[in-house]
Amino acid sequence: MGITTAKEAAYDPRVLAFGRMMGAANRLEYLLGRALEAECGISHLMFEVLLIVGRSGAAGMSMRAIAQEQVLTTGGATRLVDRMTTLGLVVRSSDSQDRRVQLVRLTAQGEETTVRAARVHVENIQRLFLDPLPADHRDRFAQDLRTLSHSARDALPKLR
Repeated sequence: MGITTAKEAAYDPRVLAFGRMMGAANRLEYLLGRALEAECGISHLMFEVLLIVGRSGAAGMSMRAIAQEQVLTTGGATRLVDRMTTLGLVVRSSDSQDRRVQLVRLTAQGEETTVRAARVHVENIQRLFLDPLPADHRDRFAQDLRTLSHSARDALPKLR
């Protein structure tokens, strides 16, 4: 049976479940992001980029790859990396294989900031995201979130 009224739409269990997920995600993003800013002086988006660049190790990561990982425009990624460079968290250099490509690498300060921020973030994730859930549901919940994330990623159009 389809939805025939606004009230039915508002109370559809699928709509409610998705709304609750989005509400929780938005509130947690706000709380976790504020904690990173207050305790580490970086935004949540900067922290995510530090993690992405950190995964690439000494090889560094291209601006385009950073943009794709964060679903940013290349201009948005460039502005963000510029701010991070000013803060001394990352450096950019030309790729030895292709001088048109700029590679981003963590500085020593960026490495230290990533570790400090990760410790703060993990503590807050435990307190705000995991502790409210029954202990025997946490692993399954994490698996379900991974499934949803991969499904949504696969449904996105491929970036060029």
